[in-house]
Parts: sequence; structure tokens; C-alpha cells
Amino acid sequence: MRLYWFLVKNKMKKLVFILFLSVGLLKGQVKLDDFGRISLNPYLSENSGLPAESQKLLLNKLNQIVVNNGISGSQVNPRFVITAEINIGTKDIIAGPPQMIAQNIDVTIFIGDAIKNSKFSTVTVSVKGVGTNENKSFIEAIKTINPKNKEIVAFLEEGKRKIIDYYTTQCDFIIKDAQVLVKQQRYDEAIYQLSLVPDVCKECYFKCLDTLGSIYQKKIDADCKTKLNDAKMIWAASQNPAGAEKAADILSHINPMASCQSNVSGFIKSIDAKLKADEKARWEFKMKQYADKIAAQKEQVRIAEEKDKRDAAYQEKQNARNSEVEKIRINSYREIALEQARNQPKTVNNYNINWR
Repeated sequence: MRLYWFLVKNKMKKLVFILFLSVGLLKGQVKLDDFGRISLNPYLSENSGLPAESQKLLLNKLNQIVVNNGISGSQVNPRFVITAEINIGTKDIIAGPPQMIAQNIDVTIFIGDAIKNSKFSTVTVSVKGVGTNENKSFIEAIKTINPKNKEIVAFLEEGKRKIIDYYTTQCDFIIKDAQVLVKQQRYDEAIYQLSLVPDVCKECYFKCLDTLGSIYQKKIDADCKTKLNDAKMIWAASQNPAGAEKAADILSHINPMASCQSNVSGFIKSIDAKLKADEKARWEFKMKQYADKIAAQKEQVRIAEEKDKRDAAYQEKQNARNSEVEKIRINSYREIALEQARNQPKTVNNYNINWR
């Protein structure tokens, strides 16, 4: 008991908070990196007119174009899409055996906002394929599309600029929408929306980062209140060692920087006072487990801070919001956003795009 409260109330409280935020940092790092980057979702309409095998290959080619040019290809943010359509220029049948089909094809690739149905940039690549049937001819043509083609690279750069323009001009609305979600106590959704802003949009990114801190605090405060009430109900129904253990399980998941910690402290003392000395063992064991978890997290942040201090430009890095501790804090927000993204409806499968 005493160890638990010592760790919560000691001078390292701020660091404990940052470490508590970092739970989940060690898992799914690559997926977390999808946040803070420009994201494009490869998409093809079911009415593309291509055979299934050719359509799958073209979709994979779009994904290669995105990834090979340093853009996130995940569906973390379904808003921005890269898609394509096929136009057959000529189709020739070459006598065999075996008989072959030769096709000259124009592949037009688009980037745009699929929610507003607005086109950002286009490029057309002319390719040729020869195969024993139409499907194989398509496949051979699509294979020749080079993701590093200069025209494709320029097309992607234009699309990226348009996406950055979107965040630059819409930043205040993005933050206001997030604040509306907060008023509805939809904290995870608000964190998700703000986490989608890529860090290349510097001004908007930092505005959202500042807002994220206050939203996260509201989230953990609300969570603390709910868990404390749940623990009180458990204890009121069973004021015995079993009830104390169940209450402890709930309390151990409360963030130590939640504003209701003084109320949690008072409640724990009331339980402690009712338990007899020989009944406290399991209760104190639960409290020690929580204390050990906080201590382990504190050690991770201590290592991160030591790394920062070894940097000669430590203060400059702090001002630039680029410290190791800052990175941990940002990743904590993204962990919440990642879980929210997993629960988003698969909008990318339901687009009604018309960019011809």
C-alpha cells in the first residue's frame, strides 16, 4: 500500500505519466508509424472491366507505387485514394500457333479526396502486353509499369502537395470537429482524427499535438471516474478480501496522472482500514503489482531522458519537440488512434469515385 502511494505521489509523477502513456509502444511499431505520414489507399472499382487476376495485379502495382515512393499504403486514413482505370488503345490478334493477343493500353492513375470526390492529380502511362489470351495480355502490360517512372514520381509529388494543402486550409475545422467529439465523450475518435494530420504539415501538426494533450487528460479523467465508481460498487457489495481484490483489479488500471487520484487514495485507505491484518496480503499484493508496473515504465523513460541529456543540443531538441520522451508521448496517442482505426468501417471498399 505505502509503496503504491509513494510511487504515485513522488517527484517522478510527471515521468510516470509519460511512461503510462507508452503502454503498447513495444508492439506494432510499424503500424503506429502509419500515423504522422501522408496516407494513400490503393483502390480499384469493382466495375473496372478487368479480369479478376489482372485487377489484383493492378491493385498491387498501385500499392508498389505508393510504398516505393515513401508514402504510407495502409488504410489508417481512408480519405485519400490512389486509383486507376484502363483504356485499350489497340488490340491485335497475332496468328499462331499459339495465337497471341497484343494490346496497347493507357493506364490513367488518379490521386484524390474520396470523401469529397475531388481529383488532385493524374498521370497516364502507356504500356503494351502480349499474351495467349486477353487476361494474360493485361497482366504482361501491367507488369511493365515502373513505380519509379519520372512522370509517376512527379504525379505523386503533386498529389502530396494537394493533401498538405487540405490539412493547411482545414486545420481549424479538424480541431473543432475533434472538440465536438470530446464534448460527446468520444475521446478515442477525437484522438484518432487529430493523429491523422501528417507531420509534414508542421503548423497544423503541432496545433493538433497540443490539443491531443488536453484531450488525453480528459480521457483519463473520465476513465478514472468510471473505474473508481465501479470499484466502489464492487466494494459496497462485498466488503471482504474477495471484494477488495476485485476492487484492486479495477483500480490498478487507472492512470496515475488522472485528476481523481486523491479520491482513489481516500477510497483505498477506507478499504485498508476495514481489512484485518491477516486479510491484507492479497490486497497489498495487487497494489504492489501496480507499483511494479509503474516502476518498470519509469525506468524506460529514465533511459529515454538519459539519451536526450547526452545530446549536446538537448535544449534545442526540446524546443523543437524532438526529444525521446516526446516521441514516446506521441506514440502513446497513436496507439489509441491505431485501435480506433481498426474499428473504423471499411469505407475504402464503398467509394463512389468518378474522376474521369
